[in-house]
Amino acid sequence: MTGADREPVYRFGRGSEMARDASRVEAFSDAVIAIVLTLMAVELLAFDPDLPQDDGLAAVLMQEWRAYLAYVITFAIVGQVWLTHHNMWRYVRRVDQMLLVLNLLLLMFVAAIPFTADLLADNLRGTVRDQRLTAALYVGVVLGEALFFNLSWWWARRRGLLHPDLDPRLASAVARRFRLGPLLYLVAFAIVFIDPLLSLLAYLLLVGVYLVRGPGDLPPAGQEAPDTP
Repeated sequence: MTGADREPVYRFGRGSEMARDASRVEAFSDAVIAIVLTLMAVELLAFDPDLPQDDGLAAVLMQEWRAYLAYVITFAIVGQVWLTHHNMWRYVRRVDQMLLVLNLLLLMFVAAIPFTADLLADNLRGTVRDQRLTAALYVGVVLGEALFFNLSWWWARRRGLLHPDLDPRLASAVARRFRLGPLLYLVAFAIVFIDPLLSLLAYLLLVGVYLVRGPGDLPPAGQEAPDTP
């Protein structure tokens, strides 16, 4: 075998580590979010065994309205997290160690959402102090995931991990849209001092705002950019 026929020997050192694409990160994140949605349904859509059953099913369902409301709102928030994550990672071509850590921290907050939603449902009719405390925990979790979305996008842009053909103007527009999230969550939290139930509905309204197509979202069918070889 001649020297030209030999396969090259790769030596990975401190300055020549192997890079990796984003496919495994997306698959792992999708799995975590799917588990979160499942656990949330188990936690919030279960009957309380201590509730009296003598008045029939309709009465029991009416008594659990707080849990159902928390489920709908929280499902919408987690669903919006998944949509945003899906859209953002279309532009990420490769990952580094820091981006992996930022994504894990984002998922840490997402995984805590069912716990805080369950607390919120249980304390919606509690004392004012308990309502505000659980509302603070809830906003802390959703604010945390929003902040790590911002940090992930900032780091990916700074380190050149995005698609090389991504228009810088689009990247800036996505960053501005991400920065809007934490501000809107804080506004929703402030409403808790007026009415806790109104604060929950404000979260649902904010999710509706994000469902309006903006920079970085998938285009309508038939308007996709052509694939480049």
